[in-house]
Amino acid sequence: MSRESYWTADPAELLRVGEGFELANTDSHAHPGFDGDKAAGQQALAEGAEILAELQEQLFAMSRMGDERRVLLVLQAMDTAGKGGIVKHVMGSVDPQGVHLAAFKKPTPEELEHDFLWRVHNELPGAGMIGVFDRSHYEDVLIGRVRELASPEELERRYDAINEFEAELAANGTTIIKVMLHISRAEQKARLTERLARPEKHWKFNPGDVDERLLWDKYAEAYQLVFDRTAAADAPWFVVPADRKWYARLAVQHLLIDALESLRLDWPKADYDVEEQQARLAAS
Repeated sequence: MSRESYWTADPAELLRVGEGFELANTDSHAHPGFDGDKAAGQQALAEGAEILAELQEQLFAMSRMGDERRVLLVLQAMDTAGKGGIVKHVMGSVDPQGVHLAAFKKPTPEELEHDFLWRVHNELPGAGMIGVFDRSHYEDVLIGRVRELASPEELERRYDAINEFEAELAANGTTIIKVMLHISRAEQKARLTERLARPEKHWKFNPGDVDERLLWDKYAEAYQLVFDRTAAADAPWFVVPADRKWYARLAVQHLLIDALESLRLDWPKADYDVEEQQARLAAS
């Protein structure tokens, strides 16, 4: 069966945050729109990889002819939800020359001297590129609220600044896909437990992850506020159930393919006489 035969509905519509959305009512173990098991999901992911790779190459090729469009994938999640797996298993199928990955960690002293969006501006994808933010400017309203690192007034300013920032990006040719990988508290505990049980996974464990778990409910509230304040038509949020890694990867791949197909890409037309060059090459 083809990848499309397993989809019973468009996941872009099923996963999009709309009016009245409530994170608390979203099943992190579900697989919306996909009528297949893990094996089918992995097969569909492999088939989709070829489609995504060609679309990415077209986007990149068109930029060499002056097309300014680009795509930005924003990944947000609690620890262990699978951001790294998305980067590896979804973005790993395309030409790395066409991908710009930025992983936002704790701000450096230099970054703290500037407004919170300063370091984000420096990592935006260029024309023809797919940019991937592993965490993003949303850390500054999520952690800022949960850890009370910013005043309520400053947090409100940041929501407005983010909306203005993303609206400007969209107006200048950036297709924005914002994804929250939604993992359950129980599944996160299982994944952290596995990391501690396997020596080759110890490097991935951070004792601070346990501290963050203690603030789970506060993070859920902070994410809900993010959706309420920053979900926009030109910068939509998608909440992807992430308890099943295979589904999360497949869903994000589908969102990327859907976004790229909406750009109606094509191969650039040669600005030279092809037959003439074939004749010259044959005679050389």
